[in-house]
Amino acid sequence: MSRISPYGTWSSPITAAEAAAAGGGPQWLDAVGDEVWWAEARPAEQGRVALVRAVPGGTEDVLPAPWNVRNRLHEYGGRPWAVADGVVVFTHWADQRVYALRETGVVPLTPSPAEPQGVRYGDLHAGRPGEVWAVRERSTGPRPSDVERELVAIAVDGGGERVLAASHHFLTVPKLSPDGRHAAWFGWDHPLMPWDGTELCVAPIAADGSFGPHRVLAGGPDVSVCQVEWETPSALLALLDPDGWWNLHRIGLDGSVVNLAPVEREVGGPLWKPGSRWFVPLGGGRHAVLASGRLAVLDEADGSVTPVAGELTAWSSAGLAVHGDGVAGVAAGPVREAAVVHYAFGSGVLTDLTPQPELPAAYLPEPQERLFSTADGETVPAVFYPPRNPDFAAPEGTRPPLLVDVHGGPTGQRFAQLDLDIAYFTSRGFAVAAVNYGGSTGFGRAYRERLREQWGVVDVADCVAVAEALVAAGLADGERLGIRGGSAGGFTAAASLTTTKTYRAGTVMYPVLDLAGWVADTHDFESRYLDGLVGPLPAAKQRYVERSPLANAASLAGPVLFQQGLEDRICPPEQADRFVAGLAGRGIPYAYQRFPGEQHGFRQASTIVAALEAELSFYGQVFGFETPGVARLELSR
Repeated sequence: MSRISPYGTWSSPITAAEAAAAGGGPQWLDAVGDEVWWAEARPAEQGRVALVRAVPGGTEDVLPAPWNVRNRLHEYGGRPWAVADGVVVFTHWADQRVYALRETGVVPLTPSPAEPQGVRYGDLHAGRPGEVWAVRERSTGPRPSDVERELVAIAVDGGGERVLAASHHFLTVPKLSPDGRHAAWFGWDHPLMPWDGTELCVAPIAADGSFGPHRVLAGGPDVSVCQVEWETPSALLALLDPDGWWNLHRIGLDGSVVNLAPVEREVGGPLWKPGSRWFVPLGGGRHAVLASGRLAVLDEADGSVTPVAGELTAWSSAGLAVHGDGVAGVAAGPVREAAVVHYAFGSGVLTDLTPQPELPAAYLPEPQERLFSTADGETVPAVFYPPRNPDFAAPEGTRPPLLVDVHGGPTGQRFAQLDLDIAYFTSRGFAVAAVNYGGSTGFGRAYRERLREQWGVVDVADCVAVAEALVAAGLADGERLGIRGGSAGGFTAAASLTTTKTYRAGTVMYPVLDLAGWVADTHDFESRYLDGLVGPLPAAKQRYVERSPLANAASLAGPVLFQQGLEDRICPPEQADRFVAGLAGRGIPYAYQRFPGEQHGFRQASTIVAALEAELSFYGQVFGFETPGVARLELSR
């Protein structure tokens, strides 16, 4: 029999430690011969990323500690490993060099940089015989945006590296044609982001391996290419969106472009990390594709895109490969954490290549995909997670506190999948709404561009609309509304708390708080991002001031918890430091957690546990209930 206890006070077997363990997970998957390999983030090992492979009965590490298979290309990182001529080649986080694994051990292939983090490599891919190809990024001056990039070939035998091309300020690794005569890649320049506009380039390759002049086959300032692969020596397969949706196209060297299955679905996504994959050819005119996060088969014969493996609602673009009679990938579902799986197309059999942890299913929330309407008639998708715990029931007539969860990007997308961070709260009596506000990907270019020059306006209004609708429907307590988000979601959370009175409290993680200051201090990849999200400077200068949470701090609606990594180069801690310094003595409860050794996003188990438990204590104090099982967070005023 359930015990009657107020929402938010319920005890739960889903601990912060379990949520922290799930905070790592597989990424950068590929097939190596008849094996499946991937990189695996490990919070329990201070966030180290290991290279592992599936073996009968489990997995084994390809590289032991302390090797950390990760890089800082664009700060977010690109594909960090490849196999070239049978040699495992990878980037190592500590020094950003490229290494090879040989029978005698690990040896460096690139020189030690003159300055720490001065040279980075990423998006590794096998090139011509004896070479691995990569994007090389080098610092050229004192500012974070003083960076140049080149496509390089690195000799696997340790014979050095050579420059292949440098067509754009930002580049993806070149792919070698089946006959070895051409290379294809895409690139873009400031102020565009890769989901705004990119150009697909092809260059001939001379007998000595040098690239000739490139030509642009597709793309442009209003067309985004997010993946390209060779199909034949004379044709490429690429994902691009000339009609407003990323679809799979065949592009000939003669300049022909054919959409293989015109659908109003996103077969593709935002290229935050070079090397991401949303499709793999299966042969016979069939292709495995990720359509709005779900695995599907695209058949050229009838132009169909047919979903499969329906129980898995969120496949990752960081891993998809043909393997045996199907594909291997990284996927999650409503009651499944992200794991490496194999799907056989003929039989429909789904096999776990990494074991699913034993979780108390009765305590997991049941995600509901819902549509909400704004005051101006726009439709806003969201995933709603109601509270769920079989051991407790709330007093009759009461409603749960609601946390509006804001994804980052702001080009992110939330799927109906298990998220143990969310389950940590729902199993304790909270409701959570993960909002796909205007600017989110997965709903076409027009929806994404609702946020053009409207960041801090449309995103804030969409989240308010979802919160108010859930209150009106009796699914949330209007007096206990909170908002939480990290990175771009941290900006929206802070903007919501300083420009509306909807929320009683909020958790702001590694945020943007001063728009103009962030442009000056952030890394090169996003240094012109706000041209599209807010407006070009100096013409839009007043908008930068009006929408900055720091400028509106005097209007803060309620208590706030800040959480920040001290090694964050994307959203440096200086902005959170300034905001918190301005709160001292104002009488508004607040707390500030600063985590050494963390970058943009939290990777260490100890950090994730401390952050989640502090957040729970924070809401308990603000909303007025006890939070058993966690230490009390000390609030300042």
